[in-house]
Amino acid sequence: MARPFAEAARVSCRSYSLGLQRVVTDFAADSSFAAAVEKVKEHYGIKVCAGTVRSITEGHAASLSDELDGVAQMPASGVRRMIGEMDGSFIPCVESKDKTGDRRKQRVCCWREAKLCLAEVVGSTQPHFGATMRGVEQAGKLWRRSVISAGGGRNTEVHCVGDGAPWIVAQVAEQFGERGHYLVDFYHVSEYLAAAGEAIAKEQSRAWLKVQQERLKENRVGEVLAELASGREPAEVADAEAPVRRCERYLSDRQAYLDYQGARAAGLPIGSGEIESGHRTVVQARLKIGGAWWLMENAEKMLALRVMRANGEWQSYWRRQRQAHA
Repeated sequence: MARPFAEAARVSCRSYSLGLQRVVTDFAADSSFAAAVEKVKEHYGIKVCAGTVRSITEGHAASLSDELDGVAQMPASGVRRMIGEMDGSFIPCVESKDKTGDRRKQRVCCWREAKLCLAEVVGSTQPHFGATMRGVEQAGKLWRRSVISAGGGRNTEVHCVGDGAPWIVAQVAEQFGERGHYLVDFYHVSEYLAAAGEAIAKEQSRAWLKVQQERLKENRVGEVLAELASGREPAEVADAEAPVRRCERYLSDRQAYLDYQGARAAGLPIGSGEIESGHRTVVQARLKIGGAWWLMENAEKMLALRVMRANGEWQSYWRRQRQAHA
């Protein structure tokens, strides 16, 4: 049977044109699949079911996710210095307790960590993101890829800031070697100090905190540790009730990553607020909307889609799609 319109529009029977796929994916990247159905109908007068919206969106997201596998090679040249940040936040997921039988009856709701990283040239306002639901190794590879995409090379120094989690520190060494330098987020340290100050200085805790913060900014970590040691709780007090001891241990274990004086002198950030903001705008704005629970593999796909938009690669992706369908 001849279908002149289908041939002219380059769409087969019971399929969707690339233009409509782009519209659907555009709405579903930022809103729930159900909301995307209503937006397509309102703006284009086309009725598409929620299942189709999900299928189209996840199909394009899957192709983006596949592109991010493998280790990216650092180019020889690159900018002199970059900023890198990495952190995790939890999103709602659904898993099956048993892979056999009716899996719908065996689903359990849980929270799983989405790892988000970024890299940007010092002084830039356009970070390049990476995100994954997979393990630490994949997160590290994406961090390396983000540095490359943002202009980094083998000689680029990467100033990394984060909360001091051992897995993040390990990836700095793994991905950037001697060119990677790690600094514990100053505001994260301040939270530990604030809790300790309430136990040591009581009503004078704010003034006490300010003194310790100034000491840290001048790399006088030994004085801060001595102050904490003088107010340390007795050994028989449980850790949960010992904020001074927790703070002392946190700083003692991370003394190699507290060069705030050096970072400030070089005009580098001492806080990781940008990655915290990224979690809200890149990850949580879509994957933590009301009523959303994700299979791990689908969350991975949607993260790739969200990152592609955040990195300003939306136009180039659809240009490649048009060329592939030409």
